[in-house]
Amino acid sequence: MRQFNTAGPTVADDHYCLDPLQRLNLDEILKLIGDKRYFVLHAPRQTGKTTCLLALMRYLNAQGRYRAVYANIESAQTARNDVARGMRAVCGGIAQSVRRYLGDTSCEERWLKIFDDNGPDAALRSLLEYWTQSAPQHPAVLMLDEIDALVGDTLISVLRQIRSGYADRPDHFPLSVILCGVRDVRDYRIHGGDGEIITGGSAFNIEAASLVLGNFSRDDIRNLYAQLTAETGQQFAGAIYDKLWDDTAGQPWLVNALGQILCFDLPEGRERSRPLSLELYHQAREKLISSRTTHLDQLADKLKEERVHRVIARILGGEIDIDTVPTDDLQYVQDLGLLTLEGPLKISNAIYREIIPRELTWTTQQLTIHEETPWYVTEKKRLDMTKLLRSFQQFFRENADAWLQQFQYKEAGPQLLLQAFLQRIVNGGGRITREYGLGMKRMDLYLEWPLDDNLAFLGPLQRVVLELKIIRKGLAATLGEGLPQTAGYAAGCGADEAHLIIFDRSGDKEWDDRIWERSEAVNGRQVHVWGM
Repeated sequence: MRQFNTAGPTVADDHYCLDPLQRLNLDEILKLIGDKRYFVLHAPRQTGKTTCLLALMRYLNAQGRYRAVYANIESAQTARNDVARGMRAVCGGIAQSVRRYLGDTSCEERWLKIFDDNGPDAALRSLLEYWTQSAPQHPAVLMLDEIDALVGDTLISVLRQIRSGYADRPDHFPLSVILCGVRDVRDYRIHGGDGEIITGGSAFNIEAASLVLGNFSRDDIRNLYAQLTAETGQQFAGAIYDKLWDDTAGQPWLVNALGQILCFDLPEGRERSRPLSLELYHQAREKLISSRTTHLDQLADKLKEERVHRVIARILGGEIDIDTVPTDDLQYVQDLGLLTLEGPLKISNAIYREIIPRELTWTTQQLTIHEETPWYVTEKKRLDMTKLLRSFQQFFRENADAWLQQFQYKEAGPQLLLQAFLQRIVNGGGRITREYGLGMKRMDLYLEWPLDDNLAFLGPLQRVVLELKIIRKGLAATLGEGLPQTAGYAAGCGADEAHLIIFDRSGDKEWDDRIWERSEAVNGRQVHVWGM
């Protein structure tokens, strides 16, 4: 039977899928092609770009008006500034694609001679001229995938050779070229072999449009999952869809990965006579997050990049004005799929918000959370938050200086260290929901702990809210802002307990003065305040 696709292009016979042409703005794309335009289609990784381009190629060729070819040129990435090696890979890849998708072997037979005769700085243009003129009655449309995988002088050479042939279209050069990658060409900052920095806009100033392949909509998600129900009769609990939307915001790979784990990897999910419950979905969610699978690992690896660090560190800290974030960095991190600019600047979805702190503190978690006895659970099976946070105060006092120096994200070090410490709650059977974003001036943690082992999260829950703040303008100002925020957040969540945790990073106090606790009444609700 079909399954949910989590790797490579989608194949309708093998995977539950949406019509890729419906995900594209087909009318706009056809107009751009008909108007002889060169344009860009970009989206974060594993969003469905390749699947959509292949479907578009098949559609155009079936119409009989154009000769369309899709070519993935990622193999040229390793050439970096070695233009000769890079352009050989690009030209060879295009020639193979012409044979594969059109059955035309002439490019594959002649490309190496074209390369030798013209050299790497003109070979691509000459090859495309040859292909275009080989059947002039059917204008050529070229789709280059993974264009932004190329590096340095190789990328510059590809862009400039395409640009140089632009004026000769459609008789002597492709009618339309579609460049596909994670980023818009205009956002490229290309370091040439001579150290010169060239922007994508200057190297490819013929771009007519920049189209973005969006995420799934709520209806898309329901339609995708309904295909399994139609084939097997297995039903999804209605509550799954709201949680799935919060967790993924429609990110296609996440939607498919959660469906695959829920319906095929979990033994209970494979029982087709058994409805899929929200609790089973939560198990699938945690399994996905804990898996550190390739998609999530690549995402985490991006956190090491300086441009990403400059943005994410500020979001984790939560108290820096958006105007101080470099615009180019914002655009880059958004193109990676890590950010949403709708409303407050924040991480794109709840799963990414969960993954980022975990990845940034992975080593710390491994060294701090493995314990035989859950000493923080009372005889009545409740979390003893007072004992837990007092323990963290002592842990922070003893280890903060050493641990924080190890963090790449030192700006948010205290918040990350607390989350690593609290990860024991998740490992012990609880849940943590994280909420943070630039301009929120806080990081919120929402803990849920099941009070009945037999019912787990279907039974009564202990709910705890924690707000994390760093003193910026003095303790009085931090309390004045943090107390009503914490009380309001707790009221909105219906939490049993509310804790405001304040970190003093000024370095001008002794630990005995920095470590304290007290309770405040705010709007009829008790807020426990912890100084560290």
